[in-house]
Amino acid sequence: MIIEVKVPALAESIADATVVTWLKKVGEYVRREEHLTDLETDKVTLEVTAPEGGVLKEIKQANGQTVHSNDVLAVIDTDAKGVVAAPKATTASKPAVALRAETKLGPAARKIAREQNVDVGAISGSGRGGRVTKEDVLKAAEAPSATTQAEFTPAPGARTEERVPMTRLRARIAERLKLAQNTAAMLTTFNEVNMQPVMTLRDKYKERFQKEFGVKLGFMSFFTKACIEALRKFPVVNASVDGHDIVYHGYFDVGIAVGTERGLVVPVIHDADRYTFAQLETKMVEFGQKARDGKLSLEELSGGTFTITNGGVFGSLLSTPILNPPQSAILGMHKIQDRPVVENGQIVARPMMYIALSYDHRIIDGQEAVQFLVAVKEALEDPARMLLQI
Repeated sequence: MIIEVKVPALAESIADATVVTWLKKVGEYVRREEHLTDLETDKVTLEVTAPEGGVLKEIKQANGQTVHSNDVLAVIDTDAKGVVAAPKATTASKPAVALRAETKLGPAARKIAREQNVDVGAISGSGRGGRVTKEDVLKAAEAPSATTQAEFTPAPGARTEERVPMTRLRARIAERLKLAQNTAAMLTTFNEVNMQPVMTLRDKYKERFQKEFGVKLGFMSFFTKACIEALRKFPVVNASVDGHDIVYHGYFDVGIAVGTERGLVVPVIHDADRYTFAQLETKMVEFGQKARDGKLSLEELSGGTFTITNGGVFGSLLSTPILNPPQSAILGMHKIQDRPVVENGQIVARPMMYIALSYDHRIIDGQEAVQFLVAVKEALEDPARMLLQI
């Protein structure tokens, strides 16, 4: 029987996708649900697997080809007999342990290992029969000793250059950021937060919190809750511009910016106001892992009425975050640093964080932006207010 391998149905917001790399060759036998290729969109990378086992008879869309929903990517003959691809020949200098590991390395894991420059010989496979899985390679790539990103390193004394095309995701990021600059009257206001009350509360309950809910109590849940309370008071910050209309949203879909090797992605916690602290922390951990693995769904990346980005995890002390269209505001968190402050006439050291709100001045006045940021500051400096919603 001839089976067609088709492009999965793409979301309405995604016009097309690009074939990245075929992991199987024509004439090779493929197993049911075996990873055949990846499709890169401007939001996520989709993994295409074999619908049935058989011989890959024809590849209809080559690497780099642009495809659309339900386009035929390849053809599989389920009745034909093919050859299972053997591991590539290796040089004598390759360690024997690496040779043994590669024979138990699936195509998806092999592709990631090559991209991430991971020594598969050092990996203990968790799959059936000691097979090295995709997850095994990803874990190894995240280890401190692994090279997790290809870097351009100029040779000393050489005037070298390297030209590489943007990925679909990087091109989309560039397009959206430029759109924000060109269409919005963007302005940024700043404030600073004394993080001592949140840190004290966190230190007091973090062990009990983790034991009870199985997740660490971080800062992002506090900031998310504080922003939601401020958005309730200033709904225009949660609004967006549509032509000559202002669209006010009666819900709080909060995007959490996550940096990955492929670029910045913003998964969205829909109806974030309904989440508890524990649910928020759990969802953020889930988003972080999915973002690193390229497993975020289109639904998880769609929508959003407000965004929070944390440059502090990379050491940023102060920045002006750029809007995420069509949203009208974004909050930037930064590094917590001990600084001298005056309390009751005395100079004391406190863990301080600068926070920034970039906003679209077309619909958000400066007064509203400043008051919104003050509301966030007050909620964080008195966390009990978030529980009482006052």
